[in-house]
Amino acid sequence: MAPPAQNDNSPIKVHQNDDDLPPGTGVVPIFAMIVALVCAIFLGFTLVIGGSVFARVIPGLPDAGEAVRWGMPIAKAFMNVGAVLTIGLLVMAVLLLPSYKGRLSDQAIGYVRAATWASLAWAVAAVATLYFQASEFLAKPMGQVSIDEVTAFAGSVSGGIALMFVILITTGIALFGRTCTGATSGLWLLVASLVAVTPPALTGHSASSGSHELAVTGLALHLVSICVWVGGLAAVTYHAVRTDGEAPATAAHRFSRMALWAYVGVAISGAASALARLYSLEHLFFTEYGLFIVAKIVLFGVLGVLGYAHRKWTVNRIVGAPEGKDGHAFRRWNFILLSGAEVIIMAAVIGVSVGLGRTAPPPPLESTVDPAAAILGFTIPSAMSMQNLLTLWRPDLFFIMFVVVAGGLYLGGVYRLVKRGDKWPIGRLVAFLLGLVTIVLVQLTGFATYAMIMFSVHMIQHMVLAMVTPILLVLGAPATLALRALKPAEQRGDRGPREWLNAFLNSRYSKFITHPAVAAPIFVLSLYVLYLTPLFGMLMSDHLGHLFMGVHFLVSGFLFYWVIIGIDPAPRKVPFLLRLLLLLVVMGFHAFFGIAIMEQATPIAAEYYGRLEIPWMQDPMADQYKGGGIAWALGEIPTLLVMLALVVQWARDDERQERRRQRHSSRGGSDDADMDAYNEYLAELDRRSRQQPN
Repeated sequence: MAPPAQNDNSPIKVHQNDDDLPPGTGVVPIFAMIVALVCAIFLGFTLVIGGSVFARVIPGLPDAGEAVRWGMPIAKAFMNVGAVLTIGLLVMAVLLLPSYKGRLSDQAIGYVRAATWASLAWAVAAVATLYFQASEFLAKPMGQVSIDEVTAFAGSVSGGIALMFVILITTGIALFGRTCTGATSGLWLLVASLVAVTPPALTGHSASSGSHELAVTGLALHLVSICVWVGGLAAVTYHAVRTDGEAPATAAHRFSRMALWAYVGVAISGAASALARLYSLEHLFFTEYGLFIVAKIVLFGVLGVLGYAHRKWTVNRIVGAPEGKDGHAFRRWNFILLSGAEVIIMAAVIGVSVGLGRTAPPPPLESTVDPAAAILGFTIPSAMSMQNLLTLWRPDLFFIMFVVVAGGLYLGGVYRLVKRGDKWPIGRLVAFLLGLVTIVLVQLTGFATYAMIMFSVHMIQHMVLAMVTPILLVLGAPATLALRALKPAEQRGDRGPREWLNAFLNSRYSKFITHPAVAAPIFVLSLYVLYLTPLFGMLMSDHLGHLFMGVHFLVSGFLFYWVIIGIDPAPRKVPFLLRLLLLLVVMGFHAFFGIAIMEQATPIAAEYYGRLEIPWMQDPMADQYKGGGIAWALGEIPTLLVMLALVVQWARDDERQERRRQRHSSRGGSDDADMDAYNEYLAELDRRSRQQPN
């Protein structure tokens, strides 16, 4: 069913023709030029002060030339602007404007179409950046790099591979967005655009920084948060210019809540990125790189003040006054002017950020010849001990954010239920929080440090993330809590967080991924694919590989145990007998996997562990044998506990069904409630047939 058509009496008035545009709409192109000029000024200033465009040319050595040194940051600036506009327009269309029963409104579809053009510009800028990067890598001036050389660079160098992913994703958004009319498809386009932001963040300074766990995740989160914040604000401001009535207020109120989360994300990720690249307080104030970070901090603080002013004086006052010079229109333009000032400052931040990316960070205070430092991001510690496990913590920003956000949202949901007089089982709360504690123990403490250099400790980390943590998180019933705590959408037919979660749980994707024939193989066969092929050594050699393995262990385990002992509502109800049989099969595969590791005659990931040159590791094969034993033991014990829990759930389910049959029988029905329902259905069909005229 299509959304209701807008008419003259609708509070939302969209101006389709130039003659109908409200006063001030004509300043939009002028404002856009001002924003572009501010971005260019701050970009040029940062490049000149940082010295990246005045590289020292050594006679006799090849040089890419000034055109490449200037063209690279300019192309990256256009890339960032394209990303900001694409994400902002899609955020407006999917999350800020009301939908109707899963379909986007005509306004939202228009913004999606505009996002396709922004995405196309993003892709073109990425192509230009790819060319400039290839020219700089090959040290050839602009115009002397062939297509074959660019293609080779894009397929073999990490920076080129990242840009190729950006080009493919953004081109896909430009193509598929032309036919997008549903809220779900629009959400997928938004997710794809957010994914396209991250590949460049995974190369460059972040990938070469000493603290990989802070630098890589921090920069990726920084870019995503900025794009949502800046792009969303630009889209809301433009929407307020071209739309009358309550529509700007609706979008502004929704974006106000989203902007607060984005602001926090920018602050945390920016701090993490700075900590990963600055090795002392002196580097912050006495190096060009540090001074640029200070400038960003100052601009960020100004944006925080303007954001607070928005929330206090403009967002909450757009609606409520009559239309007129001193009424609603006047307050709407106050919002537009304040938002415009924010956008201009954000343009300056983008210019400084691009220039910062071309500025070399300060070198470490102490140089090291440890061959493991380039791979791990830290030097090899002393032999493992209890003291080292408790002190050598690894500040992995991804899992820190996951634990904090998941725990905060869960506690917030429980608080909301208790506040309104509802109850939430204390056992579920304890189970979920214990699950988060297990993540802290194996991903942030010394276990995470030694898991990168010892196979046995890595296997402890793996088994806990895949076999212990998911069980506790599943028993916490997070989806059930969210469905009970979240409020329905304010407008009927629209989609808020509760409706999006419910749509996901009942989607065809959820039905497919939670099928026992899919969830069980993902959980079990990935063990054999990972450890009995060269894949494990490849993933261990890169921080992204570590992150991928940790997330995969956690997600695959959560998915499997959600099917087996899950309390949350699921797309399908799996019979208890099938669950029990599935658990027994998985137990057998896990036992065989542990034995297979113990009987390996050759070392796993020998090249990776050989490059570390661990002085106190006398027998790597003995450590590998120990890892196989850990996989067997830690895989069987949780499975036995799950089997006991499954038997208890089965018995309780039989008791509930028996009580339901007894209640139905006491009301005059038969012992078979399903048969009674079927008989009532046949009787209703008979009554309808009798009422129809001959």
